[in-house]
Amino acid sequence: MKLLDLLAAASLVVTTAALPKARSVTENRRYTTVSRDIEYNVFEHAGTSTAMSYIKNSGICETTPGVNQYSGYLSVGENMNMWFWFFESRKAASSAPLTLWLNGGPGCSSMIGMFQEHGPCHFVNGDSKPTLNPYSWNEYANMLYVDQPIGTGFSYGDDEATSTVTAAPFVWNLLQAFYDAFPEYENRDFALFTESYGGHYGPEFADYFEKQNEKVTAGTVKGEKINLIALGINNGWVDPSISYKAYVEFAFKNTYKRLISESQYKCYMNAYKTRCAPALLTCSGTSGMDAACLNADGLCAKLIETPIENSKDFGIYDVRAPRKDPNPPETYVAYLQDPEVMRAIGAQSNYSECADPPGDKISNTGDDGRSFLNTLSEVVRSGINVLLWAGDADWICNWMGNLEVANLIAYDETATFNAATVAPYTVNGTAFGEFKTAGNLNWLRVFEAGHEVPFYQPEVSLQAFIQILQKKPLTPT
Repeated sequence: MKLLDLLAAASLVVTTAALPKARSVTENRRYTTVSRDIEYNVFEHAGTSTAMSYIKNSGICETTPGVNQYSGYLSVGENMNMWFWFFESRKAASSAPLTLWLNGGPGCSSMIGMFQEHGPCHFVNGDSKPTLNPYSWNEYANMLYVDQPIGTGFSYGDDEATSTVTAAPFVWNLLQAFYDAFPEYENRDFALFTESYGGHYGPEFADYFEKQNEKVTAGTVKGEKINLIALGINNGWVDPSISYKAYVEFAFKNTYKRLISESQYKCYMNAYKTRCAPALLTCSGTSGMDAACLNADGLCAKLIETPIENSKDFGIYDVRAPRKDPNPPETYVAYLQDPEVMRAIGAQSNYSECADPPGDKISNTGDDGRSFLNTLSEVVRSGINVLLWAGDADWICNWMGNLEVANLIAYDETATFNAATVAPYTVNGTAFGEFKTAGNLNWLRVFEAGHEVPFYQPEVSLQAFIQILQKKPLTPT
């Protein structure tokens, strides 16, 4: 199959008004096409009936000599165009692991992580154009950033993802097409890193990938196995029952500023115990349209989240900052909306950082109110290296809830993990946080960091990322 791909290198140029659509083909095909005066390389993937249209080496963001990049779309379904942006590792790209990054929301673009957190370039000192990021995660790994579900970021078309569970197959299709389009990245160690609503995406997508691997092995599904070795969830929304309680705990007990009084703390905790937690117990499973989940999440938000958020002027993603926090800077949004940049990278739609329609479509099925703690436990039990980490200034998905999730994960070393002493996590002798670990489960609290941890603490983030991808436990240096 790979030989056919190579022999089919394009001599045909097709001019179209739109990108090639998903269609059934009997063998993989390569050609070039022109859409809106942008010339794309096209790879039609027979295995998933998808078409990948991409630009090679646009010169945007990653300007390190000799480091390849690809950006464009995969038609994951009829009129469903999912945006991806791939960067080779700056070091040993031919053997480096492959990491998929997904932002949360639901409905928020992975360009957030790419430009504001750990991508090859970033904006500093109010600059209007990006410069190279020395702490980019492609210092170690090949990085793939994807805007999903459809309607998020640069992705456009019809959105069929109505939940975390229904979103997973589309991303699997993208990875299958990516592997066949770029076979040199197949069979690598693969990691999934995500944040925020990624507390849902991470466990479910990892579990789905592993189940698909089993089907590939059994011969019931045709495809490439994803060699999943690591999952990282940064400030994740995993279990709403834990998170709503943590809103109250953090608001009263965090080390930066008290957001509520002692009497308010008692009032909110009473509301949590008598109304919020019992309502969430009626929400079961991880899929389907469940009015109980939708109603429970809405009730908890009304009783706890919204009144605390409105009780004082503070940044929900960084309590040290005011409500209208200027950090991380939004400079990248205007940059991505520049027609010249869009043309260079092959973007066909206007960029939207956090789009309401795809987010609402998922939230309106009660998905926010569902717990993925059991799924996360299954992933940990499967043996892959898992990192749960959080910036300790974030309120919206805070470290206290993050720690309780970690303590409740059911695996062979649960008792050992719970009994483990929290120790300083250092980089070259300087403490940047505290951590504990047992077996393949790692937990990290990062000091002086908000929701988007790598923006605030890039050096410690890169160190933790590398250690997890090396299949090691977190280790101070």
